[in-house]
Amino acid sequence: MSAAAVPAGSLSPRRAWVADLPVLAVAAVWGASYLAAKGITTTHTVVAVLVLRLAIVLPVLVAVGRRKLRALTGAQWRGAGVLGLVLSGIFLLETYGVVRTSATNAGLIISLTMIFTPLAEAAVTRVRPSPGCVAAAGLSVAGVVLLTQGGGFTSPSAGDLLMLFAALARTVHVLAMARIRALQDADSLSLTTVQLGSAVAVFAVLAALPGTGASPWSTVVGFGAREWAGLVFLSVFCTLFAFLVQMWSVRRTSPSRVGLLPGTEPLWAAAVGMSLGGEQLGAPGVAGAVLVLAGTAWGRRAALVRS
Repeated sequence: MSAAAVPAGSLSPRRAWVADLPVLAVAAVWGASYLAAKGITTTHTVVAVLVLRLAIVLPVLVAVGRRKLRALTGAQWRGAGVLGLVLSGIFLLETYGVVRTSATNAGLIISLTMIFTPLAEAAVTRVRPSPGCVAAAGLSVAGVVLLTQGGGFTSPSAGDLLMLFAALARTVHVLAMARIRALQDADSLSLTTVQLGSAVAVFAVLAALPGTGASPWSTVVGFGAREWAGLVFLSVFCTLFAFLVQMWSVRRTSPSRVGLLPGTEPLWAAAVGMSLGGEQLGAPGVAGAVLVLAGTAWGRRAALVRS
């Protein structure tokens, strides 16, 4: 973490891939996170699991970045707090969504964020999106329609719709982070810590309200070895490890290159869901998955060329 940034152009292809491999590992654990969350969470324990997931990792982030946390201005604290509220919504939508749909569908539908973001940015900045972005968005939406129709053409499940809203919420989060001026020069670790702190505060309040499900304490008391393994995986690998790897890698290669590799997340989600979770897509679902992946890949290339 203390090494100086190295311009991406100065890296040999071999050294660039050394920096890329950990980011690819992040995409893999994120892809596996949907099945892990599905395995330890029910509709009755969503809020409790989210409290536990963030409460495990937050003290580590505070301890590592305590000096820079104290250096944040009031405006930066407020901006990061707002982002944390959006982040809490993303966590809730994703977790409730994955409980109600397959891990494969969840990972593929959430990848629509890569299409929604450049389109939303174009709308906010009043700059017409490129034809490639528009075409890629249409291809991805068609893919999602097919993906959710594995059993025939019926209404999408509640989980599919929640994952779609989660993708939209992720888009709002990305745009807000880019447009809140006070955050532009702030330390990334500190911003992440404040956001996670705000999110866990929201979950703690929700957990204390009647009718929001089991408490974190009663949930963790009922955990066996499998549930503990899933919780540690979500907290340590999908949250702490993922953030630290991105911070490490972006200092050794380009942000665009670091941002491209997580685009393989839906591939990992589908692979894990089908190989470990026994999920099946069916012919329409397979066709839809191909369209989603093709559309998101096309959209990312179009956005990178435009930028």
